[in-house]
Amino acid sequence: MQLEQHKIQAYNDQALAAHQRAFAYISGEIPDAEGIVSRLTDFQVAIPSWALGTGGTRFGRFPGGGEPRSLEEKIEDIGLLHQLNRSSGAISLHIPWDIPSNPAHIKALAAQQGLRFDAMNSNTFQDQPGQALSYKFGSLQNTDKAIRKQAVEHNIEVIRHGVELGSESLTVWLSDGSCFPGQLNFRQAFQNTLEGLQEIYAALPSHWKMFVEYKAFEPNFYSTTVGDWGQSYLYASKLGPQAYTLVDLGHHLPNANIEQIVALLLMEGKLGGFHFNDSKYGDDDLTVGSIKPYQLFLIFCELVEGMDARGMDHATGLGWMIDASHNVKDPLEDLLQSVEAIMLAYAQALLVDRKALAAAQAAHDVAAAQEILQKAFRTDVRALAAEARLRSGGALNPLGVYRAANVRTELISERGAKTFATGL
Repeated sequence: MQLEQHKIQAYNDQALAAHQRAFAYISGEIPDAEGIVSRLTDFQVAIPSWALGTGGTRFGRFPGGGEPRSLEEKIEDIGLLHQLNRSSGAISLHIPWDIPSNPAHIKALAAQQGLRFDAMNSNTFQDQPGQALSYKFGSLQNTDKAIRKQAVEHNIEVIRHGVELGSESLTVWLSDGSCFPGQLNFRQAFQNTLEGLQEIYAALPSHWKMFVEYKAFEPNFYSTTVGDWGQSYLYASKLGPQAYTLVDLGHHLPNANIEQIVALLLMEGKLGGFHFNDSKYGDDDLTVGSIKPYQLFLIFCELVEGMDARGMDHATGLGWMIDASHNVKDPLEDLLQSVEAIMLAYAQALLVDRKALAAAQAAHDVAAAQEILQKAFRTDVRALAAEARLRSGGALNPLGVYRAANVRTELISERGAKTFATGL
């Protein structure tokens, strides 16, 4: 569904005076407020097609009603998010959960909503109905050549779907690994996987990128074949210039220094993109910024510094996407909160006084360096993000408008209270 624009304007009018006071204050307190608003306006975060329905755990799933029953309805939901925050202008499809039966129609529908297609995501971590061979013991790592071939062919099929939709990248995430010592020959598993990735890489169009995602554990708990950023970087380096590492914030062991990982991958020109979420214990897929907002800020500090050092465009230089699972929240509310958290962390990172920080680092003034970072982090930049939305035709308070308009109630009325999102 789409909200009538005059309704968003009416909600904005009610909040405009308070917003103008807040924006005037922050504009007087920080340098280059206009430049930051401009960058926030340009910054877009892709929404994955699988995030529009209620997520689950190994123990259960509790749908909230009004879930999208088709890819068309998922596109409509993302269009609504983008209408509200003007920062969700891309959709990332998961195949085979969201195979477009009519690519031209799907591409046109997305364009009507102001959306483009971001990275395509393959799936060799599940057995699909009618699938000839099982991935129980891995896909590209498997000792069975026929299973490896099946996994390669699936990824090439995903590329074909992406070409039809105008996507320009493929994300490969492998759950391959082992649960017990002795189950797997590590070197052979690595070599098998590399050979499979090389076949997939050879099928990439010349302007495409391949993102190799890593994960420390789950569903395998003794080893994973692409278990950390070093292994992903090794694959990407061996594959060629179109291959990059993709960082999912939840795919690390507790207390990993993700900001340092980001800095090094950027330095080597091998950071391809991000899957944003948050976690307390492991790969929890919680709302972005809900648990570790300071870490998210520090990561963005390295992103801004590293991208600037390489002359990269913040909005287009990397692939930005949310990857979260919502078991107890309205998924659309969760996504609105996540995008907001990303925009705020990005804005705070843009506030960092880089010259003063470099001087403090050169002088080994540890306390001053900490103060410089924390001054930016403690600055309330919500008015900057709101101003960027306002100038783009979005809502000053996307979540507030969503609730005031009773969107979920309307979706339940339209789709039903017992609907299940496709693919999940």
